Amino acid sequence: MAEAGHNSGIDAEKLNAFYQRIERLEEEKAALAEDIKELYAEAKANGLNTKIMKIVVRRRKMEAEKRREMDALVEVYEGVFS
Repeated sequence: MAEAGHNSGIDAEKLNAFYQRIERLEEEKAALAEDIKELYAEAKANGLNTKIMKIVVRRRKMEAEKRREMDALVEVYEGVFS
């Protein structure tokens, strides 16, 4: 296996720059995840049901057609218990 700096064609500086960018984005992602966690905690402290909120957020991300398909399947599965 070729190693960086041994005629492998890998530009070590460019590779390091990618690593640094990825690491910075991972740090930002972790900070955002913590912010979201705190926001859900605030919502819960205000009497809101965070489990339902998470479902709504997930549904809002879906395309309308995918959401309709999921709703239809949920109805089918719920019908089993009726």
